[in-house]
Amino acid sequence: MDKKKIENLLEEVKAGSLSIAAAMESLRGLPYEEMGYAKLDMHRSLRTGFPEVVFCQGKTPEQAAQIVEKLAEHHEKIIATRVAPDTAGRISALVPEATYYPVARILIVDKASTDNNAAVRKDKYILVLTGGTADIPVAEEAAITAETMGSIVERSYDVGVAGLHRLLSQGEKIMKANVLVVVAGMEGALPGIVGGLVSRPVIAVPTSIGYGASFGGLSALLAMLNSCAAGVSVVNIDNGFGAGYFAHLVNR
Repeated sequence: MDKKKIENLLEEVKAGSLSIAAAMESLRGLPYEEMGYAKLDMHRSLRTGFPEVVFCQGKTPEQAAQIVEKLAEHHEKIIATRVAPDTAGRISALVPEATYYPVARILIVDKASTDNNAAVRKDKYILVLTGGTADIPVAEEAAITAETMGSIVERSYDVGVAGLHRLLSQGEKIMKANVLVVVAGMEGALPGIVGGLVSRPVIAVPTSIGYGASFGGLSALLAMLNSCAAGVSVVNIDNGFGAGYFAHLVNR
């Protein structure tokens, strides 16, 4: 980070020659922090409202732990996704505020003393639904992401089209939701059905759950992209994090 630039900005703010808003705008362009194997974008929260999220798959446990530790020195909340148990152990050893959610394979660092839900009205919530129990890991990745960012999240799992009465029994919760994240594998029909019931945005998440002809989630992805229900958007296969992040932005 350019410490000299920060010091100069602080002096200008103290002298009254630069507003706080102008100083924050200038900070948006500061460089990354070099770690050799990673370049950490320490100022992403200034541009996007939330710090850089760590994708741990493909990184060694040591690399992931050091990246999260460094980010946690500068930010109150950190999200790490696709975290294996051994990686979670390494991170927790360095960052005691870390909490690991093994089903979602997500790790959260939360040092904030304020209410997580302060950014969103109490009567505005995201509803996360799944077609089946096997879709829960992806759904939990979405739910925990949105909760960490400040949204209230409700859950209704295993309400797929094979037993449509299960979905209809959740009618009141569905109708009152501000945003809906619908996670499904197999034929991927559930988001289209939900989209035909509500006047709120529906974020469809195809999962890789299914038999051979599902082609690892491609069948569900194409079905969701071809939905005739208006108001349905689609993220990539198994991308619970992306759905949760976007759902929070809409909900906020």
